[in-house]
Amino acid sequence: MKILLAVDGSKYTKKMLAYLATHPELFSADNDYTIFNAQVPMPRRANAVISAGALKNIHAEEAESVLAPVCKFLTRHGVDAKSAWKVGAAGNTIARFSEAGKFDLLVLGSHGHSALANLFLGSVATQVLAGCRTPVLLVR
Repeated sequence: MKILLAVDGSKYTKKMLAYLATHPELFSADNDYTIFNAQVPMPRRANAVISAGALKNIHAEEAESVLAPVCKFLTRHGVDAKSAWKVGAAGNTIARFSEAGKFDLLVLGSHGHSALANLFLGSVATQVLAGCRTPVLLVR
């Protein structure tokens, strides 16, 4: 199975990994894993004063700080994974990456906001569900 793990480095990413580790049907070296991080775009004003190369380096360093611990966790459990990152609004970027990669399953941790909070604040999970045809496993 080709599985995409969307991670942000939060405690919800850790909960998602703990869940996977206890479910051998999902957590197996037989599956093909990609770890993905969506980087929040810099404000337009920052783009005006930071060179494109420096901006790319900033995003790459931040993405690596999120992806590296997840890669280490998976390696400790005998799972080899690819990693990737893109800049963009998290929900839409994750959904597009999942569709483009033709993944069989997308797994992500959810903050578990109430329906009322989602109405006002939005939710990455809600955006992913709205924009993605890949089956999604939300871990709270």
